[in-house]
Amino acid sequence: MPIGVPKVPFRLPGEEDAVWVDVYNRLYRERLPLLGQQVDDEIANQLIGIMMYLNGEDEAKDTYLYVNSPGGAVLAGISVYDAMQFVVPDVHTICMGLAASMGSSISTGGEITRRIALPHARVMIHQPASSYYDGQAGECVMEAEEVLKLRDCITRVYAQRTGKPLWMISEDMERDVFLSAEEAQDYGVADPVALENAPG
Repeated sequence: MPIGVPKVPFRLPGEEDAVWVDVYNRLYRERLPLLGQQVDDEIANQLIGIMMYLNGEDEAKDTYLYVNSPGGAVLAGISVYDAMQFVVPDVHTICMGLAASMGSSISTGGEITRRIALPHARVMIHQPASSYYDGQAGECVMEAEEVLKLRDCITRVYAQRTGKPLWMISEDMERDVFLSAEEAQDYGVADPVALENAPG
């Protein structure tokens, strides 16, 4: 039986009594947004809206974006990445579970030296693909050209964020490259690997 979205108490500024809000709303208010699904236009717009709101609310407080995403729409992901670079506060990224495809690009887009990977996280990079077009050959050629432009854009982002040469990133993106947290750190798509808390 699904439990739904958990609710937690939260006291709004100036209010005496706490109100019950969903846990995601509470996390956003603490500057802790979560990308925990496939990237699409809706979640991208929500994340961008949250980052813009937090940017306007207090430019001195950093945001901590948790990423556990199998990837998704390339343009939606690029828009989130661009917003992360645009806002004044640093956007830290915390990779947990899987950050694949556009999820990896977003995770890599965090402030350099502030892109954390949890110990058992996995990161996967590959080239963008397009499988949604079913049209005439001429239109397919134009779409293929657009996909190549997007691939070049993403390759350049990875090269800039990792410090690796373009040719190496381009070669690696020819196939799915899965990385452990430590391998992601070595590759440059994550910075520190978080330490596990010792029991007791």
